[in-house]
Amino acid sequence: MLHVNTPLLEADRSYARAGVPLLLKMDALQPSGSFKLRGVGHACAKAREAGAASIVCPSGGNAGFSAAYAARKLGLPAIIVVPETTSAEVRDTIALVGAEVIVAGSAFDEAHEHARALADAAGAALIHPFDDPLLWTGHATLIDEIVAAGERFDVVVASVGGGGLLAGIVEGLRRNGLGDVPVIAVETEGAASLHRSIAEKRLVTLPAITSIATSLGAKRVAPHALALVDEHPIVSVTVSDAEAVAACLKFADRFRVLVEPACGAALAVADVHAGLLGAYRRPLIEVCGGVGASIGKLTAWRDALSP
Repeated sequence: MLHVNTPLLEADRSYARAGVPLLLKMDALQPSGSFKLRGVGHACAKAREAGAASIVCPSGGNAGFSAAYAARKLGLPAIIVVPETTSAEVRDTIALVGAEVIVAGSAFDEAHEHARALADAAGAALIHPFDDPLLWTGHATLIDEIVAAGERFDVVVASVGGGGLLAGIVEGLRRNGLGDVPVIAVETEGAASLHRSIAEKRLVTLPAITSIATSLGAKRVAPHALALVDEHPIVSVTVSDAEAVAACLKFADRFRVLVEPACGAALAVADVHAGLLGAYRRPLIEVCGGVGASIGKLTAWRDALSP
């Protein structure tokens, strides 16, 4: 197991407008800086067991960093393919772990196609960042840990990019006998492919990602994520970039932990959708983390997004 059992913190009723205690699953404290290590680490380990000599992973940043970390721990060479929207700082962070970083395309979908071609040519294992049952099984461990600790919750709040985390949470709820616990699935405006797909009752590919939360930047969610909407109680909501950034800064002030706007989207629900969350007694928020955050970036985004 490459991920760690992360702490579960609590924010009291005064923390947010929802006015209820919030359980915070602190996956920002994973060795990779995000929840992605749960699923990506599991997929990389299975690839090595199957005889893979190297891995290739397309990513907006966090899955790539997790794949690079997992590959190093497993003794495998890794190539991480990122789109042009992935910042130079994040690319450098991934490279420092020992992976080769290649930039291809303007969005994740193009990076994915390039990564697939590289993996096919090299005979490497392709590690998808969100659309793979192995990842969902790994991500489900976050629910296992909370249940094993004896904690109770009546709703889960999580950010959605490609849908891998959502799929993992639902799997974890089901295998712990909690199939009736709803999930509030949160996206930023400009990266809301699930929200749009639900509205149109079909898989929708966004023309572009216009949100600053580029690690939520899949133009289309995994088909399984959309299918889950008909199988599990899921509520889809959106927040603005400004609201996500404000939630990141508020969280940093209170808990002294930096997270990306993609994670801030989930944290913002307790203020932006206070009525929705306040209807529950004990919400659980997955603090998914992210390696692309700094105080400088967050304050610059806040200032740029101010009316």
